[in-house]
Amino acid sequence: MAAFVYFSLTMQGGFMANYLVQASYTSGSWATQIQNPQNRLEQVNKMFAAKGVKFISGYYAFGEFDLCVIAEGPDNVTTASALIAAAAGGALSKIQTTVLMTAEEGLEAIKGAGSIDYKPPRA
Repeated sequence: MAAFVYFSLTMQGGFMANYLVQASYTSGSWATQIQNPQNRLEQVNKMFAAKGVKFISGYYAFGEFDLCVIAEGPDNVTTASALIAAAAGGALSKIQTTVLMTAEEGLEAIKGAGSIDYKPPRA
């Protein structure tokens, strides 16, 4: 499983959580966009700004997902609420979000795993 690593510093000096968001449009959404082309990433970014969630970068993609976005938000709950609102709008057929960690956080988690006495289930 691939690990994605990213975190950013806010203007106030605090850290903002970062997310990989992958989504697919419905066929109806594609039809609407063909009739009226517009930069939906830019428009949705403006809508999310009121919650403190913003897109760092966004891409159209070929494959399983139509969009890939790196977003930042103040916390998981706030970011999830923005993404749930987008999912509920009906333009997306699928959305997947991955919380991203810094390299330092990932290393801390790996080190912490060494102190856990985990035993797998036995048959």
